Amino acid sequence: MTDHEEPVRLSKVMAELGYCSRREADEYISRGLVRVDGVVVNTLGTKVLRSQRIELADEAVQMQSGLVTLLLNKPVGWVSGQPEKGYHAAVELITADRRAADWPSPEFHPKHLQGLAPAGRLDIDSKGLLVFTQDGRLARLLTSATGEVEKEYLVRVDGELSDTDLARLRHGLSLDGTPLRPAEVEWINANQLRFILREGRKRQIRRMCELVGLKVTGLKRVRIGQLRLGKLPEGQWRYLQPGESFTAS
Repeated sequence: MTDHEEPVRLSKVMAELGYCSRREADEYISRGLVRVDGVVVNTLGTKVLRSQRIELADEAVQMQSGLVTLLLNKPVGWVSGQPEKGYHAAVELITADRRAADWPSPEFHPKHLQGLAPAGRLDIDSKGLLVFTQDGRLARLLTSATGEVEKEYLVRVDGELSDTDLARLRHGLSLDGTPLRPAEVEWINANQLRFILREGRKRQIRRMCELVGLKVTGLKRVRIGQLRLGKLPEGQWRYLQPGESFTAS
């Protein structure tokens, strides 16, 4: 510990360390499932030093192991987060009859919809892989600004693109006054590009293309980290399977 170390809310430290989300941390704390330096802490808002030892009780660890993650092939026209007036939220597609037949386990249960939230976003006019999870740790990983997890997109475009502008797409553009991270961009055919990004700014690919004179006519996310959309039918979903992971480790 240093002399200038300031106490921080326990839930914030737990989230920073990857134990869980802040919401989950508050639940574990209120249920007496968190120990700090061996002492149970059950008062919300308690502040601790980052140098202190934090442990989850076995019950909290078991609760985490029961959290589910779903993969959805979102169609165009569905909102990944809170729906706008006249539109529907993609989570409404998570129903028993829309479950893809090729991935039969685990057994569907309505409790799997409780606390289920999108880990990231996919624009209303885009389609492809969208992740929903009850696991705050995973949501934090997939939406982290550190860019640990790649996202791959297939993008149909209209317009001409010079080699110079292709290089700018890869590195050299800014949005809202902030430089974009390097991206992998390559032609697949005469009117389709592949983008691999490590960040997720709002409508990023469409805005990048506009800056080099291209119009996006179709956008599909086909991979997040190690997991590909594969043969998951449009408008259907499946569970993350045992042994599957978004990261290589």
